[in-house]
Formats: sequence, C-alpha cells, structure tokens
Amino acid sequence: MKRLAQCTFLAGLLLASAALVQAQGGGVTFERLLDAAAEPHNWLTYSGGYHSNRHTALDRITPDNVDDLEVRWVFQAQSLQVFQTTPLVVDGVMYLTEPPNTVVALDAALGRVFWRYEYTPAPTSRPCCGRVNRGLAILGDTLYMGTIDAQLIAIDTVSGKPIWKTAVGDPEDGHALTLAPLIVKDKVIVGIAGGEFGIRGFISAYDAETGEEVWKFYTIPGPGEPGHETWENDAWRTGGAPAWLTGSYDAQADLVYWGTGNPGPDWNPAQRPGDNLYSSSVVALDPDTGELAWHFQFTPNDPYDYDSVQVPVLVDYPAQGGGTLPLMFWANRNGFFYVLDRTTGRFINGQPYVFLNWAEGLDDAGRPVMTPQPPGATTYPGVQGGTNWYSPSYSPSTRLFYLSAWEAYGSRFIPQEAEYERGRIFLGGLPAPDDPDNVIPGLQRGVINNWTEAAGTGAVIALDPATGEERWKYEMTDVTSSGVLTTATDVLFTGGREGYFHALDAREGNLLWKATLGGMIANGPISYAVDGEQFVAVAAGNGLFVFALRE
Repeated sequence: MKRLAQCTFLAGLLLASAALVQAQGGGVTFERLLDAAAEPHNWLTYSGGYHSNRHTALDRITPDNVDDLEVRWVFQAQSLQVFQTTPLVVDGVMYLTEPPNTVVALDAALGRVFWRYEYTPAPTSRPCCGRVNRGLAILGDTLYMGTIDAQLIAIDTVSGKPIWKTAVGDPEDGHALTLAPLIVKDKVIVGIAGGEFGIRGFISAYDAETGEEVWKFYTIPGPGEPGHETWENDAWRTGGAPAWLTGSYDAQADLVYWGTGNPGPDWNPAQRPGDNLYSSSVVALDPDTGELAWHFQFTPNDPYDYDSVQVPVLVDYPAQGGGTLPLMFWANRNGFFYVLDRTTGRFINGQPYVFLNWAEGLDDAGRPVMTPQPPGATTYPGVQGGTNWYSPSYSPSTRLFYLSAWEAYGSRFIPQEAEYERGRIFLGGLPAPDDPDNVIPGLQRGVINNWTEAAGTGAVIALDPATGEERWKYEMTDVTSSGVLTTATDVLFTGGREGYFHALDAREGNLLWKATLGGMIANGPISYAVDGEQFVAVAAGNGLFVFALRE
C-alpha cells in the first residue's frame, strides 16, 4: 500500500511537470516581453508590460456582468508576512512569491501547486519596512527573484530548482531586494532597498544567463561625477536614494526609467545641505551600459521623506493634429501629479492631486516652490505621501490616469541630528507632540508607524492627464493600500487596507461590485485568461483570491 501511494504521488508529479512543460510554449523571449500587449491572456511583467500601465485588453468581464464574479480558487500562503506579490501568468501557469522569498508555480485555472522553491534569507537581513517580496521576472525558461538579504536568484520554471545566485548587496549594510526585477534584452535589472540605513543607493544589471554584474549606476554621484556638488561634506556616502520598486522600459528610446527614494537621514535636511541628487528623482538609463541619459528631481533635498519610487507610467498620448506624444505620467508621493517628456525628461505639467502645504506650486521647470513647515507643524501630505508605492493605471480607452491616494493626511516630526552606524536605522527625526493649531479642522488624529499623524482617508482618484484635474473620486472607508487595474471594458479593480475588493466604473467612478476578502489588500490586481475564460487575481491577507464569472 505504501509503494502504491508513492507511485501515485510520483505519477501526479510527472503529470504536473508535463503540464508545466507544455504550458511554457518555448519560453518567454524578449520579443514576447516587448509585445506583451499582443497576448493579454498572459501577465508577463510586474506591471503587465514595459509601459507599466496595468491595463488589460481582456473584455469578458464588463460593467453589465461584473456582479456575476465569484471566487474560483484561493491559494493560501504559508507565511504570516504581508502578501505584496504581483503574480506572473505565462500560458496557463502562474508564478508568485510568498514572503519573504518563496516561489510557487500554480495552475492558473485551478490553483493546484506544481512546485515550490523556498529560500531562507540570511539572519543578517534587515529590510526597514517588512520582510516582503513584490514578485518575479521571467526570460526564457528562467524566473528571477530578489531576496531580502540582497541576493538575485535564477530559478528553472519547470523544475523549480535554482540555477545561479548572485550577491547584489550586503544585508549587514541594510541592503535588501524587495522589488520584482525587470528584464531588458539579456539583462536582469534591479534596484536596491535600504534608504533608512544610510546606504548609497544603486541600480544594477546582471547577465541573465550567468548572473554576472554588467553595470552599476549609483543613485548618489561620487566625487568628480555630475551631481556630486549637490551634496556637501561627506553626506553622499550615507545619503540613501534607494530604488526599491520596479522601473519601466521604452524600446523606442531604448531607455530604462527608475524612481529613487529619499535622501538620508530622512528628516534632517540640515545634515545634508543641497539638492541631494539623484534622490527623490526619476533617472533614465541606457539599459546596455547603465549610463545616465537624463534625470528629473521631484523633491529637491526632500525634507519630508516623500521618496519618488512610484512606477513610471509611459504613454503614447494622442497629440492635437495627429500623432502621439511620448509622455511619462507620475503621481508622486509629494502630492503632485507630473507629466514629463520621457525622451528628454522635460517638465510639461504638474498639479496637486491631494491637499498639500509643503509647497505653493511648481515653477516652469517643475521645481517646487517650497513653503517650509516649522518643526512640529503638520505637514501635508504626511510621511506616507499622497500616494505610496501602489501601482497606478492608465486606460487608453478613457484616457484617464488612476491612482490610490491618501487624502487630508499629514504628519508631524522634529529634526534630530543622526549619527551613522553601519546597519542601524539612520532617520534624523523624532515624533512631534500633537499641535491642534496646525491641523485641518475636523480631521481625526492617530498614530501610524509610531509617527504622530493627522489621519486621512483613502480614495481612488481619476485624473485627466491633459490638465491634471480630478475627473472623479471614489472614497474608501479606510486608507487605501492597493494598486489599480483597468480593463478594455472600462472596469477598474482596486482594494484597500480594510479588505474590500472593489470593481468601479472607470468612466464615472461608480461602484459596480464589492467583495470582502478578510485581509489587507497590498498589491496590484491582475487579469489573465485560460482557454478563453477571464480571471482576476488579487492578494489579500495571506491568500491569493482568483475570481471568474459565474458558470
């Protein structure tokens, strides 16, 4: 009987492996990644495609039938950490990460597990903001995962076995990889996390076959490099500027775009005088060499820890008189929505999308006209920003840009001299006591992440990129913490910290459908299809919930 059970188990493994091999269809080439929009039944990159608009051309789910959605299957992660993954789907197979660093291959239609690869990070790993992982990249028959102890691992898609491992950074310095890598040509590109530990941030590329480093771009220029003059004394050595979220790629311009994080110490700008390039910026890099083509800094000297690690959304926007404009849309954590020329980095337009008081506006070059807030006063938006890392979406159907936002949200802190010590938190600030004279009347107050806050409310906001004006707003019952997905039928999916998964009318913002998932939604929903059936997947709590229309 025991031998029979073993044979049955092995037969099941062989059948699953055979199905997995058949599903691969020859692997995912760079050409397939370039033309991801041509196969909307798959989800081939972290953001769905190189332009990162998180929009699907699938059209089986519509405003008329979305209330027929039902849970088709649920995958329960074997972890109690925050589930922030965006799965990949390739020809009927789903690949996702469990926190901190486990990879799972699943049947995308049924949810059965093909294999698991578990990596145990070094005990010296110390990511500042949770033992999280946001996803994978794929090229050929190989998956790529970054780990919280700053390793990059290549994994075989069929067997689930590791192929190579490369050290990207040193966890004892505070280095970590929490992002999904980006494949461009034959390279795997990642950005380092650890800005709260006084690191010198960087973005680096590795040979997809061997794992050897090809280039490294430091997000803080060293002596003799352009931009080094924006740091005084030796502050550049511990200046932060991490790059902990996935970038975007424009094949026509042959440029990779990446957002960078805060300078360090976070809340004491007097300790690091100057603009502090290239912190709180977007950098455009040559994917072959890592050379800087251009940069745009959203918040010079960033005294409020706003970061600029949002995903760059690239849009070929219809131009008056015909043709298209190569634009970049960016809803920044600092509360401004920006439109840039993605070929040159030229500022085109910028408007606030939430209440803010740290600046009175942007000048003609897009530089903020700052209105510095005194220590202890309430600064809007707060330290978590008007939005955070949650992925926005752009719909070519509505020509609107959608984002998760925190409205009327502020924070109070007092700068403090910080002393750098390797591997220790390097913040330079203390919570300030409550100051009712510097809070918007009627706002509640609370404590978030040990910082005294003016607690705001969550919302999904639709912006008109042509003007930056709000087209509609859907208010949430709690702070939103989810990315946004739009569809060809003008259905918008999003979630929030309170555990509700929403479907909205992307044109008007009306609620079409809502499900209670019982846990915080802290990732971006995706959509894919198997055998013509459209699915929508979203992680909530410790589970991945997959929906389809009622049969």
